[in-house]
Amino acid sequence: MDSKIINRRDLDFMLYDMLDVESLTTRPRFADHSRDTFDAAIDLSMKIATDHYLPHLRKNDTNEPRFENGRVVMIPEVKAAVDQFIEAGLLAAGQEEEWGGMQLPTTVAHACYALFDGANVATASYTFLTIGASNLIKSFGSDVQRERYLRPMLAGRFFGTMALTEPQAGSGLADVRTRAVPQDDGTYRITGNKIFISAGDHELSENIIHMVLARIEGAPAGVKGISLFIVPKVLVNEDGSLGARNDVALGGLIHKMGWRGTTSTMLNFGENGGAVGYLVGEPHKGLSYMFQMMNEARIGVGRCAVMLGYAGYLHSLDYARNRPQGRLPTDKDPASPQVPIVNHADVKRMLLAQKAAVEGGLALTLSCARLVDEQETGETEAARAEAQLLLDILTPIAKAWPSDYCLEANVHAIQIHGGYGFTREYQVEQYYRDNRLNPIHEGTNGIQAIDLLGRKVTMMNGAALQALGKRYAQAITDARASGDDRVLWLADRFEEAVARLRKTTETLVPMGAEGKVELFLANATAYLHQFGHTVLAWIWLRQATTAARLAAASPHDAERAFLDGKFAAARYFYVWELPKTAVWAGILESKDDTLLATADASF
Repeated sequence: MDSKIINRRDLDFMLYDMLDVESLTTRPRFADHSRDTFDAAIDLSMKIATDHYLPHLRKNDTNEPRFENGRVVMIPEVKAAVDQFIEAGLLAAGQEEEWGGMQLPTTVAHACYALFDGANVATASYTFLTIGASNLIKSFGSDVQRERYLRPMLAGRFFGTMALTEPQAGSGLADVRTRAVPQDDGTYRITGNKIFISAGDHELSENIIHMVLARIEGAPAGVKGISLFIVPKVLVNEDGSLGARNDVALGGLIHKMGWRGTTSTMLNFGENGGAVGYLVGEPHKGLSYMFQMMNEARIGVGRCAVMLGYAGYLHSLDYARNRPQGRLPTDKDPASPQVPIVNHADVKRMLLAQKAAVEGGLALTLSCARLVDEQETGETEAARAEAQLLLDILTPIAKAWPSDYCLEANVHAIQIHGGYGFTREYQVEQYYRDNRLNPIHEGTNGIQAIDLLGRKVTMMNGAALQALGKRYAQAITDARASGDDRVLWLADRFEEAVARLRKTTETLVPMGAEGKVELFLANATAYLHQFGHTVLAWIWLRQATTAARLAAASPHDAERAFLDGKFAAARYFYVWELPKTAVWAGILESKDDTLLATADASF
């Protein structure tokens, strides 16, 4: 079980058997790679995660960063761990060789990063935010900005953040008030306050590069007037050396229920005349640029939620196998020995619920990473365009579904531990607290629901939905070709779920076109759940079809047991979870207005 982070056979199953990442080595970008190099990167990540991240997981939680004399103080193990990550070259794992990168496929890089999420998400967050910020500069920054900021970020000298939220503007970014005043030298002076900025201050790196949303004086109101700026903590000279401290001040630390080892900061820009900022790209296009980092982060949040759920699952499985309690209903002899609780049916229910959530969620997030590889290196323009459409419609699901249902998996892990699950002596309570942040991170799940139904489903006359429908049809065809009765049973029920979702969507979409926007979106969360469960049914059908192919080769006993576990989890999901889509469909198709009709005074 590899330090209770992940089942490595499961990861290999998803990467090589289900997603066929080895086939990517035929493409020019990955021609120097092989399964051996992929495995080497994963093995190295597992070693660093196990040896340097996991050991201070609890210490990170009980010894939060402190704000003392204007600076952040944290336990030394955090820097020692991220230094190992940097020295291994993992900050640039997916980058081109010209930027010092390994040029790994995004799918493999995500598999590596998942191990750090599962080992110690609070420590992992510093480098993962840096990766997102560096990708933003790479995509939209100038050549000068790339050399001055991107290169030292990928080398680990500079870290990065995303600075969006303000006291009066959380999810409603249209209300951002941070100001940017142009200067004669082409720079801007940034003034304003940002809150909940993860990794906003620390001493893990020489510098921190803040990616800040602000309004240039005279900009249009709303989201159309937002620009993106690079605002370094320490100014960088033309030769790359560090200059004076910029006018960015740490206003204080915010103390959350989870991720306690990550500094969550209040930052004040411009207390002494204005922080020096550098415009990225064109004025007033900042939000569209920032969505790249936000969408990357949304898939990252989903991956993080999966791995916290996965760790809790492995802990509870180990506990269930080793905790004797009670006897089976057929054993009435009080003198007979107690049985491990893994033998009790209700404990199996909770273990299967976790297994279905975490193995399904991981396959989903890796599938999204595989689409990124297809978008960037697909062999035809049509393949690349289709991958982009699929990413657009799956990103809200990849963020929201794991952060809802892998959090629920953590609840099951606590329950299996009984009274011990509530204590700090057992790790599962921390996994729950850490994971509870993810339904809010990078846009609440309610916002993901509105994005899915209000934008992604209807965009380009439903092109993304049609592209996903093609993948659904192919999965059904592949399943039926397997000839395995277990898979055929799943395929029939999946086809019914797809038809149900189609009917629900056809009922809802005309409401938006008719101008009934409030009613159209009022029950969007139910649609997100129905859509998400249908997506996960697709994921589990693909896993079961893959397992059937491998089972036909008469595997050894351990492999057969692993594959039987895949069939069991798939069946569990289809029996216990997929029927819920009918309930959500009933609410949605009734066009229920309870949520709109209930007045403030009624609460």
